[in-house]
Amino acid sequence: IFIERLWRSLKYECVYLHAWETGSQARAGLRTWFDFYNHRRPHAALHGRPPDMVYRTGTTIMQTDQETRRVA
Repeated sequence: IFIERLWRSLKYECVYLHAWETGSQARAGLRTWFDFYNHRRPHAALHGRPPDMVYRTGTTIMQTDQETRRVA
């Protein structure tokens, strides 16, 4: 489910908003978006922090029982 959410975000926040004319332009645009997504974009599942911050600090994200039930 997480990867499906990634592709949805990519399409609606990046791909559908641009009309790239070359593969190089598309590649550069996608690279920029993935940099933003991983290093600056807040993620609700990570309590508003970007994935890179959580990874670099070695932070463990604990789900509450309520969050676990909601996903299940």
